[in-house]
Amino acid sequence: MNKILVENGRVIDPVNALNSIAPVYIADGRILSVNAKPADFTPDSVIDASNQIVCPGFIDLSTRLREPGQSRKATIKSETRAAASAGITAMCLHPDTKPVIDTAAVAELIKELAEKADYPQIYPIAALTQKLEGTELSVMLSLKQAGCIAVGNANQPIKNLLILRRAMEYAASHDLLLIFRPNDYWLGNKGCAHEGAVATRYGLPSIPEAAETIALDQCLELAELTGCRVHFGQLSSKRAVIKLHQAIKYGMNVSADVAIHQLHLTEDDMIPFDSAYHVLPPFRSEIDKQYLHQGLANGTLTCICSDHQPHDIDAKLGAFPETEPGISALETLLPLMLKLVKQHTLTLDQGIAALTANPARILRLKSGALTSGFPADICIFDPDHAWQVNAANWKSQGINTPYWGRTLTGRVTHTLQAGRVIYSL
Repeated sequence: MNKILVENGRVIDPVNALNSIAPVYIADGRILSVNAKPADFTPDSVIDASNQIVCPGFIDLSTRLREPGQSRKATIKSETRAAASAGITAMCLHPDTKPVIDTAAVAELIKELAEKADYPQIYPIAALTQKLEGTELSVMLSLKQAGCIAVGNANQPIKNLLILRRAMEYAASHDLLLIFRPNDYWLGNKGCAHEGAVATRYGLPSIPEAAETIALDQCLELAELTGCRVHFGQLSSKRAVIKLHQAIKYGMNVSADVAIHQLHLTEDDMIPFDSAYHVLPPFRSEIDKQYLHQGLANGTLTCICSDHQPHDIDAKLGAFPETEPGISALETLLPLMLKLVKQHTLTLDQGIAALTANPARILRLKSGALTSGFPADICIFDPDHAWQVNAANWKSQGINTPYWGRTLTGRVTHTLQAGRVIYSL
C-alpha cells in the first residue's frame, strides 16, 4: 500500500469547507484524511507544499484531444501530458472524433488509448445522433454501458426540434445527461465573429447573440417537456445568462459552464485577422463578458471549462473566416482562473469549486473533493509563480493560443491522479 503525505500546504476544499494549512494523508490511491493523522501512518513519500495551494484535481467538461482521427493536430498522449501539467485529473471528450463516438467500439477504443497514455480518467461524451448528422438517434444505452458519461451533438446541428425532443426523451429514460452547446446553426450562418462593431469594421461574417439564446430557449422548453437533465456548454452572452438564471429560479434541473477565455477576452481584444482569436462561440461584447462574470459569481454558471481545441499550423493559416475555430487552452486554465480571483470577480474558493466540486456534481462523479475514501485526485499549485507561455513551458501539441508569449501567474507543481503522481514541476 503506497502511502503519501502532502504537508505544509494551504488546503482548499469547497465541499468540506476547508481553507487552512493542513496535512493530507493518502493511501492506496485514496484520501485517508485531512488534518487528522491516521493511526500507524508512515508515509512512503512526502510532498512539501509550503507556500502552495492543495485542492482537488480539476475536472474539465469540454475538451477535444484530436484522437482518434486527427493525430496531426494532437494525440491523447500529448494532451494528457498537458492536462497533467495543468492540474487536470479528469476530462470529458466531445463526440466529434473521427470516427464519431456513436458506437460502443469507438468509446472502448478511447478508453484503451487513455489507458495506454497512462491517464485513464477520460470520459467520452456519446453522440446524440448517428455520425452527428442530426437525423437518427444513436444507441445511447449501449454507449452508456460502454462508459460514456453523457450525450451531446458537439457543435453539429439537430435537423429539427422533433428529433431533439425524441433524443432528450431517450436520454431521460436512461438518466443520461445531455451536454448541449446552444447555437442555431442557420442563424449562425457559418459566421466567425460576434455580430457587432468589430465584425462590421473588418467585414467578417458574424454570429448574432440570438443564435445562442434562441437555441437555449428551445432546449429549455424541451427539457421541461421531457424531464431530461441538461448542461449547457460554453455560454457566451448576456441574454443567455439571464434566461438561464430565470429557468433555475423556477426550479429547472439545468446547469451551465463558460469557457475560461470568454471570461477575459472580448471582440475588442481581437487582433484583426489573427486566427488565434477565432473561436466558437465568438468573443462577444464587454457587456456580455460582465454578465458572464456576474453569472459565475451568483451561481447561475457553476463551472469553468478550458474548451481545449488544439490545431496544427495549417488549420490556423489563411483568411480569418476560413481558419478552424478553437484555442489550445488546458495550460492556461489555472492562471486565468487565478486572474479572475485577483480581479475580485470570484473568491479563490469559488474558482476552485467551478473547476472541481461543481463539475463532479453535474457528472455524478465520486471526486472533486478531498473527502475520506474518495480517489486521491489532487492539484498542488503555486499561485504566485510567474511563467511565460512559450515552447520551453508548453506541453500541448497545439500552440494556437492568443496568450503565446505572455507572462501568466499561477503554476501547478504536482498533480496526483488516484494517488499517483502524474506530474511534478
